[in-house]
Amino acid sequence: MPLLTLFRSLTFLLSFFVAIASGLAAEDRPNIIYIMVDDLGYGDLGSYGQKEIQTPHLDRMAAEGMRFTDHYAGHTVCRPSRLVLWTGQHVGHTGLTGNRPFSLTGREQTVAKLMQQAGYATGGVGKWALGNVNAPAEIDNEGHPNRNGFDYWYGYMNQSNAHNYYPPFLWENDRQDFLPGNVLMDAPNARGRVSKKKETYSHDKLTEAALDFIQRNYRSPFLLHIHWTIPHANNEGGRVLKDGMEVPDYGIYADRRWPNPEKGFAAMITRMDADVGRLFKLLKDLSIDDNTLVIFTSDNGPHREGNHDHEFFDSNGPLKGYKRSMHDGGIRVPMIARWPGKVAAGTQSDLPSAFWDFLPTACEIAGIEAPDGIDGISYLPTLLGKTDSQQKHEYLYWASQEGETSIGIRRGPWKLVRYRKDRAGKADWRLYDLRSDIEEANDLAATHAEQVQEILSLVERDGLPLATQAKR
Repeated sequence: MPLLTLFRSLTFLLSFFVAIASGLAAEDRPNIIYIMVDDLGYGDLGSYGQKEIQTPHLDRMAAEGMRFTDHYAGHTVCRPSRLVLWTGQHVGHTGLTGNRPFSLTGREQTVAKLMQQAGYATGGVGKWALGNVNAPAEIDNEGHPNRNGFDYWYGYMNQSNAHNYYPPFLWENDRQDFLPGNVLMDAPNARGRVSKKKETYSHDKLTEAALDFIQRNYRSPFLLHIHWTIPHANNEGGRVLKDGMEVPDYGIYADRRWPNPEKGFAAMITRMDADVGRLFKLLKDLSIDDNTLVIFTSDNGPHREGNHDHEFFDSNGPLKGYKRSMHDGGIRVPMIARWPGKVAAGTQSDLPSAFWDFLPTACEIAGIEAPDGIDGISYLPTLLGKTDSQQKHEYLYWASQEGETSIGIRRGPWKLVRYRKDRAGKADWRLYDLRSDIEEANDLAATHAEQVQEILSLVERDGLPLATQAKR
């Protein structure tokens, strides 16, 4: 028996006995679906102010649930943001501050592993990015999703391949699922990440895998991560692709007098939105809609890649900056939570929260203890409308190797950003009051030096870095 198959079998048995010991009936424990898309900006949804791109199903989700206005990703780029989500620790403790190669070891207490041990069926589709699995011979790699809490995984393993929407194959657990009609280009500067023949769109395969997982597991509690790659650009094909916004058709935007990359960007989002509608229809058809919390968010701010310009649709909305920026445009992201009968419809929260809060939230929902040593705080009280009992962060912290800004800190309404280039030999810290300056246009560091020092003192007290090296 392959080691990975044996590992999954033993994990299932452990989950079964833990579920019995907990004394919780399956029907008492809600399902959790966490949808995270890739490079979607704060202003890309209608419920967050978008005027051109149509997102009717996500707008309805917001009308039927809670819209978070002050939610933050784990980082300004993909891989470290996902690590934060899985582990409940911010980057000051994960140590991953850029998109460098990184693999989980199989020993981390991921949210999937914790839920699996509590008896949940655990599944994921989309971009993994935290393991180095290139071929079937590497299926026992410790960074494999099946080694880190997922009973089932379908999608991309390596981040470097995850932005080709027409790959020759996707991974289903430990096997390669070859996609009909997709053939890679062999040009040297395509780096194996651009296809010359394109027939099977990966996003559609990811969606079908997610819906199939629900249909297989809806009779018992499940955790499902849907990590769609839309609307990330296929920007890894060097000069081969002039348009990195790969989509089968432009749909309702075909006749718009927009550049093709902008048509593709809009079509991607609306296509993804339609699949959100399919998801909610399935939950209702299976009569599990009222017992399922669905969260929707993005892994970081909007991109300016693949010949798409983030300003074309005002993707960052009122925020300053975009992907790789420590300004809010790079890290503040839309988050919508829907849970009929539990989350009040049409509500909004300005609770400052972040990706590292999901792990303790999921644990509290499942009725299990979150592990020690995490940075997250459960936002379940806010979801349930019990704001008086909601604990709050003393501050939120990010550090980055990428872009011109290296540190971001939010404390209450105050936002502190460090630029990589110093002014006159001194650290270039810039302070903003988000209550009156959501655009982060007015630097108050000089007039509120005491506020800067208070924030820095808290970070120093906790032993977190106040500078990072630029990525080489």
